[in-house]
Amino acid sequence: MRFSLNRRRFSDLSEQEIVALAISSEEDDAQIYRNYAERLRAEFPATAAIFDGMAAEEDTHRQRLVDLHRERFGDVIPLIRREHVAGYYARRPVWLIENLGIERIRAEAEAMERDAEQFYLAASKRTTDAATRKLLGDLAAAEAGHQETAEALEQEHLTDDTRSSEEEHAHRKFLLTWVQPGLAGLMDGSVSTLAPIFATAFATQDTWTTFLVGLAASVGAGISMGFTEAASDDGQLSGRGSPIKRGFASGIMTTIGGLGHALPYLIPDFWTATITAFVVVFIELWAIAWIQNRYMDTPFFRAAFQVVLGGALVFAAGVLIGSG
Repeated sequence: MRFSLNRRRFSDLSEQEIVALAISSEEDDAQIYRNYAERLRAEFPATAAIFDGMAAEEDTHRQRLVDLHRERFGDVIPLIRREHVAGYYARRPVWLIENLGIERIRAEAEAMERDAEQFYLAASKRTTDAATRKLLGDLAAAEAGHQETAEALEQEHLTDDTRSSEEEHAHRKFLLTWVQPGLAGLMDGSVSTLAPIFATAFATQDTWTTFLVGLAASVGAGISMGFTEAASDDGQLSGRGSPIKRGFASGIMTTIGGLGHALPYLIPDFWTATITAFVVVFIELWAIAWIQNRYMDTPFFRAAFQVVLGGALVFAAGVLIGSG
């Protein structure tokens, strides 16, 4: 609250402060684009070249604003940044968008220019000073020009073949980083926990005990799978992406897979809980088959046969052990 009270209102800024704010904003945006370029250069060089060009364009506008400030107000530029002004548009830190897909990053860049243009246009309508209105209008036009520059750079660097190649690479990385570990975890959690859960269920016919065993098996398997996936490959040579992301994907999906048929045993009645768990298992196994077909190009009926057969064998083993 204290911080928000100390922020200046845009309407209270002088023309010199508005120019200084525009200069600092251009500096920030140029740095953001350079960070985008560096993070994408190894895997998406064409898109990185677009962001290099956009950063250079921001530098050009910044220099024009610096020249304007020197001409009107002198060499000393007031220190004022967007976080000092209430209602001024914010920029997301680069690390927040690091994990987004390439198309999402491009859209983020377009939104940056759009936000700046809209803000300057709205601000120009709220001032009665002619010089300030002209200045804000010029800044809005400059931001609109940035969008046109981005489109021109995209046409120059991002051909249809290049875009297709980058999108294919991004899709492959998504599969290797998230889908493949997550699918392995879901299969392990759904299948491997069948035996201990249903063995406990038929041995004790106590729903609460069965739930506790299922919860322990699911969480334990999730932790084990997560650490195993993260430690097995750092992703540098295989291109499978961050081991932390893969570990989370595998661990979380393993836990979910086991909890799916453990949660029904929160129902006090044994047979109601068990029948519900049967239905959940059936849904889980078909979901695994669908994911294999959708993302891994495995024929659906082949995937369904493999998953259902494996699940049925583990389930039967659990029931036989529990009943014996």
